[in-house]
Amino acid sequence: MNETLRSRRRVVITGLGAVTPAGKTVAEFWENLVNGRSGIGPITLIDPAQFPCRVAGEVTDWDPSLFIERKAARRMARFTQFMVAAAAQAIGDAGLNLETAGRDRIGVLVGNGGGGYPDIQEGAQTLFERGGMKLDPLYFPRSLGNMAAAQVALQYGLRGYNGTICTACAAGTQAIGEAGMVIRNGRADVMVTGGCEAGISELGLAGFSVMRALTSQNDAPEKASRPFDATRDGFVPCEGAGALILESEEHARSRGARIYAELAGFGCTSDAFHVVAPPEDGEGAARAMAEALRDSGFDPGEVGYINAHATSTPLGDTAETNAIKRVFGEGAYRIPISATKSLIGHGLGASGGMETVATVKTVETGLIHPTVNLENRDESCDLDYVPGTARRGEVRVALKNSFGFGGQNSCLVIARYEA
Repeated sequence: MNETLRSRRRVVITGLGAVTPAGKTVAEFWENLVNGRSGIGPITLIDPAQFPCRVAGEVTDWDPSLFIERKAARRMARFTQFMVAAAAQAIGDAGLNLETAGRDRIGVLVGNGGGGYPDIQEGAQTLFERGGMKLDPLYFPRSLGNMAAAQVALQYGLRGYNGTICTACAAGTQAIGEAGMVIRNGRADVMVTGGCEAGISELGLAGFSVMRALTSQNDAPEKASRPFDATRDGFVPCEGAGALILESEEHARSRGARIYAELAGFGCTSDAFHVVAPPEDGEGAARAMAEALRDSGFDPGEVGYINAHATSTPLGDTAETNAIKRVFGEGAYRIPISATKSLIGHGLGASGGMETVATVKTVETGLIHPTVNLENRDESCDLDYVPGTARRGEVRVALKNSFGFGGQNSCLVIARYEA
């Protein structure tokens, strides 16, 4: 064990939950990732005919009553339902007995990009078409971005630290990192954390379409998300949630919990460069990775896997590749890197939650899921992106990257737990 981990309160991961386009449980999600089975298809939640992008990673056949009491679910927006369901899985997976665990010492910290986009759109239509007094009284309790964290706490009576991170596409990863800080600082013993999003709506598609951020490759939906490929032309939107249970090491060991991995480090920086575009050299992202490694005490040479942000945008994937090279130098070429978004699309604030679950499973199993659709090598993206098929590897230390609009960068170090 390195001295940094030995000298402070350690944070471990004891539970996982996932509601994704590639599966509504962690087991299904992970099996589909490892086997390269895409969760991307034609958009069905709305009529996308007016938009250049008509494909998405949707959570199909969604039935919230499998996880949430029906009356309570009706009071939640779709993004909140996803998070509450993923949290339910994670709490069960961790074997947490909430009656004896001390609810005042269990907190919730969730990342979310924009709240209830479909509900916001519907509320605006009601306001302008029927008048303000016809607005649903549940409009705010459903649509506000903090409601996922609020409802997780409400449903489980979790009275500890509570918050919401809204740093766009970095939100889920930043929430997990800051939840770890809450435990390290002694403010909680257990944190329910992760990210969620459900923004597939006319409003969501319109906003990204006019920015030209989305793909227009609609003919073969499963091939539309093409991180690092020379033919990539924008991201595929998706929805879902990923949840983790973090605990202090002493709390987890005192109750005999199964420990998946350790949350060993967290880095967070700003590009301070542009409202939506990263600098091509990846300088800000590189600083986030370097800060996470410093926080963990691990050397760059110990990293055995990177779960990339990799949105399938021309500039973003090149910038991330350059950032990895800045941190690892020639060593960048030996590290397996995979893009979860190639299989599910870009979940915005949910991405960090879902992709961190995948990263933890990589550390646990030694399986590295592939980057699919990498068929035409971009000369600016020349690292090992594990194309096509999964790979086995010795992964003791992994990085998880997430970079958001506004130049907000977050990175986690996930490490094999060693007592």
